[in-house]
Amino acid sequence: MALRLRFWGTRGSVPSPGALTVRYGGNTPCLEVRVPTGELLIFDAGTGIRALGQSLMTRSNGEPVSGDILVSHAHWDHIQGLPFFAPLYERGNRFTIWSSGALIRTVERAVREQMSLGVFPVEFEELASVVKFRSLDDGLHHPGMRFDVQTIDVRHPGGALGYRVVDRNEPDRALVYISDNELGESMRYESVAGWRDELVAFAGGAAVLVHDATYTSEEYERHRGWGHSSLEDVLALALDARVGRLVLHHHKPERTDAGVDECVAACRAMARQRGSPLEIVAAAEGMELLV
Repeated sequence: MALRLRFWGTRGSVPSPGALTVRYGGNTPCLEVRVPTGELLIFDAGTGIRALGQSLMTRSNGEPVSGDILVSHAHWDHIQGLPFFAPLYERGNRFTIWSSGALIRTVERAVREQMSLGVFPVEFEELASVVKFRSLDDGLHHPGMRFDVQTIDVRHPGGALGYRVVDRNEPDRALVYISDNELGESMRYESVAGWRDELVAFAGGAAVLVHDATYTSEEYERHRGWGHSSLEDVLALALDARVGRLVLHHHKPERTDAGVDECVAACRAMARQRGSPLEIVAAAEGMELLV
């Protein structure tokens, strides 16, 4: 059995709906993952989680909905969809919001503050579902679960996490999700020596690598230190890690569908020049993958 992925939000920084972003989508990050034993993992809670919530309610046929929401960090585009996530308003549903021990308090504070009466009509305490905040330092465990969730600290202002999901019975079926990460050199981070080697090892051999690919090399030079990567640096990481498929993610808000097409074509051309058969696609709302 395989991990089943569906993208509900692929855009970075701010929603960008419109005629020019229809194919790849304008919602901010949200990825649904179903593991072989049926558990629901949701990576990030950008505006894409609104449509996911509607889908979950329809699919549940009135049965309770539960899941784990793994937040990469507390920047607004990664949590702004939670107040519009319909399952939170139904009694009997249960969700756990996870992040690292260093980030979970920031995530919880940000989620609660965006559901305070000054900015939203329903306070967090009024939710009918059960919502808990937990540190991944304690480990993510469910009875009978057969998958592992591993994390790595990545380079982003304020901190952020990358995730690796592995089926214990089929360890070659690994998904690596790194939504916001700066691979280029910047004085903004106090990175330890060997940080890139550690990242390569973390992504090593993954069947699918979903990675921040916000900028072209020219754009990156104007945004160095903002916490996002260039196409060239992402491709180099994927090649060094020998992943099976690279999924370009966190598209720049101004990037049109045609512009995303150009980014994919550029990455494929660079891979061919290096003699690599790496499969490269861009994350698109509604796109489903098996890992």
